[in-house]
Amino acid sequence: MTPNIKINKTEVLSNNWYTLRKITFDIQQKDGSWITQSREAYDRGNGAVILLYNVANKTVILTEQFRMPTYHNGNPTGMMIEACAGLLDQDNAEDCIKRETEEETGFRITEVKKIYEAYMSPGSVTEILYFFVAEYDKSQQVSEGGGVESEHENIEVLELPFKKALDMIETGEIRDAKTIMLLQYVQLKGLLN
Repeated sequence: MTPNIKINKTEVLSNNWYTLRKITFDIQQKDGSWITQSREAYDRGNGAVILLYNVANKTVILTEQFRMPTYHNGNPTGMMIEACAGLLDQDNAEDCIKRETEEETGFRITEVKKIYEAYMSPGSVTEILYFFVAEYDKSQQVSEGGGVESEHENIEVLELPFKKALDMIETGEIRDAKTIMLLQYVQLKGLLN
């Protein structure tokens, strides 16, 4: 059942890094009655994420960088191992992920495969994330990667055996949802068997 919604008021609570809005709305219940609710929604734009994999070597490319929200929420180092990702800005998802891949990992890829899209935290964040996979080999490496200096990115590029990356989910070394989803996709589809 799709509920009827009436937006009453939208307030910008913060427009510092991205935009945090408070939305007050009426929502019709199953019995036909209406109730008023308010929710905050964080709008940081949409993004794209990719897992690079090498069939011959059975390896994947991941990144590691400091993430303040995880540090604030109990991650003792704040470091996170993740698949390469970025915000779309004004690009389409495919152009974005090709650009981000080269900036973050140093690999220039031309062929990507979109596998799905997902809301990662639909209760509070507006972002849709577009998921991609792509094969890579050493001939595509055009730089060391590491991110864009002007954006203060300090990214370490990791080339890991696929089996080790899967084990790192079990040990808790990989705790990023988008990365876990992509690694499990590659496993379920048998791309590195």
